[in-house]
Amino acid sequence: MRKIATVMVAGWLAMSAAGAWAADVEGKVQSVDASERVVMLDDGTKLHVAEGVSLESIKEGDEVKASYEERDGKNVATSIKVSE
Repeated sequence: MRKIATVMVAGWLAMSAAGAWAADVEGKVQSVDASERVVMLDDGTKLHVAEGVSLESIKEGDEVKASYEERDGKNVATSIKVSE
């Protein structure tokens, strides 16, 4: 019985991880909160920037391209770059 429960829990965890989705977004930066690691785009998209992703070159008014995934109900940017 314990073996069956272990297999069921492992399957549930695998399906939960597979439920995360990824997307790309482009837009103009409305605001940057470096202390909270949040970038707000002018269309209302709020991106929580993942640790390890640099915010140094991102400033208000920049056109950016970002890839993000949903984690715990938040859009977490896994990359963000100023558009050329």
